[in-house]
Amino acid sequence: MTSKKRSGTSVEEAPSSTGKVDSAWYDKEVARLQVELVKQQEFVRARGLRLVVVFEGRDAAGKGGAIQRITETLNPRAARVVALPAPTERERGQWYFQRYVQHLPSHGEMVLFDRSWYNRAGVERVMGFCTDEEYEEFLRSCPEFERMLVRSGIMVIKYWFSVSDTEQEKRFQKRLEDPTKRWKLSPMDLEARNRWVDFSKAKDAMFAATDIPEAPWWVVEADVKKRARINVMSHLLDQVPYEDLTPDPPELPPRPPVDEDYERPPKDSQRFVPDVVP
Repeated sequence: MTSKKRSGTSVEEAPSSTGKVDSAWYDKEVARLQVELVKQQEFVRARGLRLVVVFEGRDAAGKGGAIQRITETLNPRAARVVALPAPTERERGQWYFQRYVQHLPSHGEMVLFDRSWYNRAGVERVMGFCTDEEYEEFLRSCPEFERMLVRSGIMVIKYWFSVSDTEQEKRFQKRLEDPTKRWKLSPMDLEARNRWVDFSKAKDAMFAATDIPEAPWWVVEADVKKRARINVMSHLLDQVPYEDLTPDPPELPPRPPVDEDYERPPKDSQRFVPDVVP
């Protein structure tokens, strides 16, 4: 089979829709979905479910923003975000999945991996941080690892955030201009920018080996961030059917009267943060 060269086009599939999202509608819909996510979390807690959500995709694809919208109203004691740094020398000598296993959820918990064990199929493969033998072993063992998790009762949901090279370049340029986001551009990100097609090939091979019925990949079209966030939040709610188990609000009794013997310390005995608001 021969392939046609496409000058100036992205190797990513064109998204179904690139229309802008109305900001007022977006804010209301995010708020509505966050209420439902709180209900879902309460159901997960009450039923003792265990949930792993994997977020993968290219740099600047919007994974972090989506994770933030999902988790910002959840109870952090039962919804953890795991974003591991590069492995230490000791971790490099362990079974590859070992550093991730210790972060898996217990009963009633949800764990969101901002990048995961799939580093080996992406960054490590393209950048040469693993050997060919280690890479091939990962592709063989990863489906079995995930099947083992599912058999043990852990739900595994995997999202791939797909962004075009044109849109990624726009986001990189914005990060360069914004001093609060410049830290997001690491030397590794810049090198990955030069290996767009290599990452595409690695992603295709990863999907071919690890898109299994027990833990399929779900592609999130992410050229429009707001659209991607709404879509992934809605999809996550559909993946874990839940009932509204929100507890009734407790009754707050009247506050007890202040003890007449209590005397507040003088104000000048304490240090106050300066009020700089005009």
